[in-house]
Amino acid sequence: MTYKAIITNVKPDSIGAEIGLAPGDQLLEVNGEAVQDIIDLSFALAEEDVELLVERSSGEQELITLEKEYDEDLGLEFESAVFDKVRQCANKCIFCFVDQMPIGMRDSLYIKDDDYRLSFLYGNFVTLTNLGHQDLSRIARLHLSPLYVSVHTTNGELRERMLGGKQAGKIMEQLSKLVDKGIDVHTQVVLCPGFNDGKELERTISDLYGMYPSVLSLAIVPVGLTRYRDNCHPLTTFTSEKADQVIKLVHAWQEKCRKENQESFVYLADEFYLAAGQEIPSYELYDSFPQLENGVGIVRSFLAEWEEQPVVEMGYDEQHYIDVVCGVSAEKILTPLLSKLSLPNLKVRVVAVENKFFGHNVTVTGLLTGGDIIENLQQLPGSRSGIIIPGVALRKGEHVFLDNTTPEIIAAKLGVPVRTAYFAKDLKELLCAWR
Repeated sequence: MTYKAIITNVKPDSIGAEIGLAPGDQLLEVNGEAVQDIIDLSFALAEEDVELLVERSSGEQELITLEKEYDEDLGLEFESAVFDKVRQCANKCIFCFVDQMPIGMRDSLYIKDDDYRLSFLYGNFVTLTNLGHQDLSRIARLHLSPLYVSVHTTNGELRERMLGGKQAGKIMEQLSKLVDKGIDVHTQVVLCPGFNDGKELERTISDLYGMYPSVLSLAIVPVGLTRYRDNCHPLTTFTSEKADQVIKLVHAWQEKCRKENQESFVYLADEFYLAAGQEIPSYELYDSFPQLENGVGIVRSFLAEWEEQPVVEMGYDEQHYIDVVCGVSAEKILTPLLSKLSLPNLKVRVVAVENKFFGHNVTVTGLLTGGDIIENLQQLPGSRSGIIIPGVALRKGEHVFLDNTTPEIIAAKLGVPVRTAYFAKDLKELLCAWR
């Protein structure tokens, strides 16, 4: 198999810069062996004496021998974390969000990765349906732990129906093999009303908790439904009543787990509490926030950071009118919070933007588009000095929304400065010191 370790950046004053490596160069071998990903590379570069076979962007190959400190980094960044090819998902999940994307968007939004290496490196959730014997052996040999696994249900027959394949039914067998080899896992369930909730959810929690502490945590998130579901399996969202039922079931398990092991183990995404109109659990019940990136505990973490951040400005000499943009769900949190922020000459308006792009069922802030934000703000009357947009809605590592709109475009359309708040600290600092 051909591996393409294409260098995209060389840090200044690094070993890579000293030996003349440059963006566009390709790393072919380390110590005579091809490396398939940055996991292999990190092990290969742990030695003090290293031999690199490099192909320059011109096509010329060069053998470079160097001495370095043990575990010293070369200062290289690559086009991808995997040098062969990212493994794609072959499942046909009834709840797949990628299948609900509109046509005509950038190619990266249609990629369904299901690669255990990205799970270990970045916390991406994988289904294990494409995991072979060699993969399992490599995971154990390199101790790639923890992994993040999308379980959805421990009922093999039901999982086959939900994921669309026979391999999906082996989930408990696969998890047992990983655990037996000393691999820890974080797990998640995408909960679909009428499928894997109720008694099935009870069974899943029980089965996974039975593998604690090797199964480190279980996150339960609600199915996300966009308006682009013409060829998808019929599903419904969680009503307030159904969300309340899920909360009661999970809270009973949390009490049991905390009594036995001083940890909640199973955690609900914030959307359940917001849908049911219930208070977000206390900070302590989230333990170390093991699945914050999965939308579990973001509200509680936000509130805690907001309280920790002091008010550093006494107010303004001139009137300031600031619009704070968020999704429909977040309005329930931000409106009472910001109403208590009293600074002279500062007027804050929370603007909850309905998601017309994906549909009204999508209420989270992270899936807002720049186009919807512009349209919503243009329709609002009154004065406006500036706009604060949510950083969570921007593409990771880039300053652009899902529809390729940029904050600069919003600023040009609305004629006022636009600034980005990535979390509570940023938001309070911007409001207290807009200048």
